[in-house]
Formats: sequence, C-alpha cells, structure tokens
Amino acid sequence: MSIHHPIISVTGSSGAGTTSVRRTFEQIFRREKVEAVYIEGDSFHRYDRAQMKQIIAEEGARGNHHYSHFGPDSNLFEELEETFRSYSQTGTGKYRHYVHDDAEAEEFGGPPGTFTAWEDLPRPTDLLFYEGLHGAVVAGNIDVARYADLSIGVVPVVNLEWIQKIHRDRADRGYSTEAVTDTILRRMPDYVNYICPQFTHTDINFQRVPTVDTSNPFIARWIPTADESIVVIRFKKPRGIDFPYLLSMIQGSWMSRANSIVIPGGKLDLAMQLILTPMILDLVEKKRRAA
Repeated sequence: MSIHHPIISVTGSSGAGTTSVRRTFEQIFRREKVEAVYIEGDSFHRYDRAQMKQIIAEEGARGNHHYSHFGPDSNLFEELEETFRSYSQTGTGKYRHYVHDDAEAEEFGGPPGTFTAWEDLPRPTDLLFYEGLHGAVVAGNIDVARYADLSIGVVPVVNLEWIQKIHRDRADRGYSTEAVTDTILRRMPDYVNYICPQFTHTDINFQRVPTVDTSNPFIARWIPTADESIVVIRFKKPRGIDFPYLLSMIQGSWMSRANSIVIPGGKLDLAMQLILTPMILDLVEKKRRAA
C-alpha cells in the first residue's frame, strides 16, 4: 500500500463482470479528473492464445486435464507482483497489452491472441488501476493483495457467473456450449485454489444474485437482467461506512449483516458511485497532500 502511488484492484473470474465495473471506475476518474494508468490481468498470462492451446493439449495428453488460465503455471504472478510493488514505491513499472480482438489489433498493431512488447508505465499518474483474474492473489511467496490500497471483488453467484461466461463466449468468440462447459470443468481446481481465496482479501465484494431460476446454467436461454437480481455488498472493514446514508439514497436496499448491504440489481451503478467516489477521492487527496 502506498500514499504516494495508490493502487486500485478489481478482481473477478472469467464471466464475472469486471469489465462493466471498470467502466464505472472510468466514469468516476473522468468526472473527478483523476489520471489513472490501466493494466489488465490478461496481459500477465504466460502464454499467448496459440501457445496456450498447444500446452493445454500437451498437458491433456499427459493426463492433466485441469491446466488453465487460473493457475500459477500459466500466469506471470511474479511479474504482476513486481509491477504492483514498483508502482507503489516509484509510480512506474513494466506492463504490456494482450490483444483480444480485431479492434485491439488495429489499436496495438499486433494480431489477436498475442502480446505487445513490455514497456514502462506512463507517468506521472494519480493511481494505477488493475482489472483481471488475480488482483488479490496470494500464492506461495507471491502476495499481490498487500500492495492494493483499494481492492474490489466482483463475485456473482457461481451459476450466474457460468451463464454469463457461456453467453459471452458463444456470442463473442463463437464457442459452443459444450466447449465452454469443458473449459469450466478444466478450470475448476484452479478456480477453487486461486480465484475464490482472493475474495477474503478484498476490501469490498459486489455479489450479484439472480432472483429467477438459474438451477441449470448450461441450458439458460438468457442472462438474468439487473432488474431480476439483487446485489450483496460486503465490506471487509465496515467502520466508517455511512450505512444510513446509503440506505436513504438507494431505494429498496437493506442491511443483511453488520458489514453487508443488499440493493436491487438495477441500482448497482448508483451504489458503486456513492461508495467508491469518496474512497477514490480520499486516496488522491492523501497523495496530493503527501506530495
């Protein structure tokens, strides 16, 4: 953690919805004139798309049917931790981009499924913003979580997470339901060991819970809408959170525990704006006073 160079980390599994949360942060940064540098978890994968496909096949031939993007062998945990550490101490570090699609290929000048070259983070910036799979990972000697000044978990209930992933991968990547299901099964041990434990380290978790039947996510025809959901917001340290204010501002919300507030799904963006804006401004103000 760092007063001079704060880090905000948004962590969630594939299909959890971290990209949507990033857009809310971008709105806050733009409105409050906060200069953020962005890094994505995908850029810290160890292998590009073609290499990963080959390695999965090789591991499967050896009897390992659980090699996945979620585990340490396929990710650069050391480099991610070093980027967090370096930024927190000096305001700079190394990063690169993963090229997801044709639009990004045009932007970054490389084919989809590949990485750009490593480069220095731009400076000066007010804070670093991470969004991806491992923003609060603690594994062996690696402790990325300790460097984040504000850590957010995006954690829909697992059936909803799977529905979102299946629909996204079919629509955006052309995968079949069977192929996505195989990926979910292959990732399960790493999901349990490296994704879920992170949410004990996050400062705030946003968990969307559908209020419609999602008992068989593999045949669901539609993703439950925001209005068909509630969101449980859990604060690791609730002291200082103005719950009466939030309850008064978010119609239909209630407290489920002393550290948790439940809101209608359609009010998530409002809730994030109300909760996160003062936290972001506090980080930036402390930085500017220290300077």
